[in-house]
Amino acid sequence: MILSTTKQQKPVAPACERNRDPILSVLKSAFANVKHVLEIGSGTGEHGVYFAEHMPWLEWQCSDVKENLPGIEMWVEEADLSNLPVPIELDVTGTCINRNYDAVFTANTLHIISTTLVEDFFRVPGSISNNDVALVIYGPFNYNGEFTSESNAQFELWLKQRDPLSGIRDFEWIKQLANNAGFHLIKDHEMPANNRCLHWQRD
Repeated sequence: MILSTTKQQKPVAPACERNRDPILSVLKSAFANVKHVLEIGSGTGEHGVYFAEHMPWLEWQCSDVKENLPGIEMWVEEADLSNLPVPIELDVTGTCINRNYDAVFTANTLHIISTTLVEDFFRVPGSISNNDVALVIYGPFNYNGEFTSESNAQFELWLKQRDPLSGIRDFEWIKQLANNAGFHLIKDHEMPANNRCLHWQRD
């Protein structure tokens, strides 16, 4: 994700403004009965602010690695929403989650981290609660080992140049990881710009 900054040095991801409404339409259904959401890899924090504002019945907890927290804090502080607490540090390789959540969300993360970190990611949703947990993952995916568009194929080349360990993941592999963590697929939503929004549930 390419970031720019405002004059106040608040981080901005242009893709967030473009995709937030289509994602919100999925989340309003998937998280209709949810009270506490953990967002993994909040990036700039823009999604968290927007979704917390438009879903006031739930608490939205942003999280990311330490170096990204200052930018997220700028967005959270400016929004000043009662259901948007201070972001927390979370590294999927070993951060201990000290409270329960009934939903997990992540956007545009699985293709920018290594396959090992993707596997680590799926250990988190299974550890945050003994009860029902909803999981929503947004981003590009391949199906049957094939790109869904030429633009995604070009995006893959850009990703590999940036980091050889990154890349668009196969939906079938993600499904296996989710199933192994106790989640079953509720719906695979087609989204704009050749992205998907995968809604999972652990009973």
